[in-house]
Amino acid sequence: MTDYVHGYSDQEAARLKDQADTLARLLYGDLRYPPGAEVLEAGCGTGCQTIHLAASNPHTRFTCVDISPASLALARAALQSRGLTNAELLQGDLHRLPDEARRFDHIFVCFVLEHLPDPAAALAALRCVLKPGGSLTVIEGDHGSFYCHPETPRARQTVDCLVRLQAQAGGDACIGRRLYPLLASAGFRQPRVEPRMVYVDGQEPELIEGFSRNTFIAMVRGVREKALARGLMTAEDWDAGIADLERAATPEGTFCYTFFRATALQGE
Repeated sequence: MTDYVHGYSDQEAARLKDQADTLARLLYGDLRYPPGAEVLEAGCGTGCQTIHLAASNPHTRFTCVDISPASLALARAALQSRGLTNAELLQGDLHRLPDEARRFDHIFVCFVLEHLPDPAAALAALRCVLKPGGSLTVIEGDHGSFYCHPETPRARQTVDCLVRLQAQAGGDACIGRRLYPLLASAGFRQPRVEPRMVYVDGQEPELIEGFSRNTFIAMVRGVREKALARGLMTAEDWDAGIADLERAATPEGTFCYTFFRATALQGE
C-alpha cells in the first residue's frame, strides 16, 4: 500500500463521508446481493461505502478489511451509530488477507486500486478468495476525465498536481480507464466496464455542494501543502487556481467527472 495521498485527517474523513453520501445512489445504490451471501469489501476505509451497502443489503454478511486501524475505528462507530450488525471489520492487507477472510460469493472494491503500486497483483490476490462463479465489483474514478466551466490553466494545474502527487506515491489517479485490461490480465472472466458520469450545473444545487465543493474541490485542496513543498506550484498560483475552481462550483458554472464501474466473474 502506498502512502494515502489524501492523508488521514478529520477533514479527509468528513470529505469521504460527503463523497459517499453524494455518490452512493449513482455508483452502487443499485447493488443487491442475495440473502445469505458472503461479501468481502476490500479496503473499506472509514466505512463510508460500508454503511450504504449494509443498509441496502440487510440479509447479506459483509466482511470489511482495511489496513488502517484508525479508519476501522471510524467505520465501527459509523456502523454502530446506525444499528447495522451485518458487517464484520478486520484489519489486514488485501494482498495478504487475514485467516478469517475465507472464500466469498462476491467482492466489492471502491476507490482502492488507485492507491496501489500494483493493482493487478491486488486483483489477482482477491480472485483467490472468490468462489468459482463469484463476482467482483470495482469502482474507480479518473481525474483525467474532469472538466469544468469556466476553466483556467491554473485551475487545471491544481488538479494535475493531485494526479502527479498520487503517481509519485505509487498510485494512479486516472485508473478508471484501465479497469478492463486490469481485470482481464488478473484472470477474471467476462469483465464489463460502464462509465457513470457526474454532471453538475445550476439545475442541481445539491450536487454543487455535495460533489463540486465538498468532494472534488475538497480533495484537491487537501494536497496543497504537499504540492507547495514539492515545488509543483507557487502558493499564489495554487490559491488562484482553487479560487477558479470555486467559481465553476456555482449555479453559473458546470462540473463534469466520470467514474467507472466494472464487474467480472471468478476465472476458475
